[in-house]
Amino acid sequence: MRGFGKAIVAVGLVVASVAPALASPNGVWELETRDTRIQLQLCGDGTKLCGTLVWLSDADYNKQYQRYLNTPVTTGMAQAGEGKWKGKLRLLGYDMSGSITQQSENQMTLSGCAFVVVCKTYQMYRHDK
Repeated sequence: MRGFGKAIVAVGLVVASVAPALASPNGVWELETRDTRIQLQLCGDGTKLCGTLVWLSDADYNKQYQRYLNTPVTTGMAQAGEGKWKGKLRLLGYDMSGSITQQSENQMTLSGCAFVVVCKTYQMYRHDK
């Protein structure tokens, strides 16, 4: 049985070394709705995630949100695992608790809840590639 445990550990190490690490989250990410872009970057000690709202489409409904351009979306979400951050978000004037999870080099999921019961999830795609 001792040999079996060592074999499992060895296989795990091989898989971990072959599995690609996620690319940096640094860059501009566009919500799936294609009307909002957020600049994300690692900050603090290099494990936190910071972000700023950098672009809104010219759709009529976005006129009310223009005042939030170039304001922070998050100022330091804590890393909660490989490619995952949790913490406070402020999106278009709404304070939320949520998470940002990187699925791949070019895709992330942003999930947030305001007032504990109003929750929304968006897919985000790298815009700067």
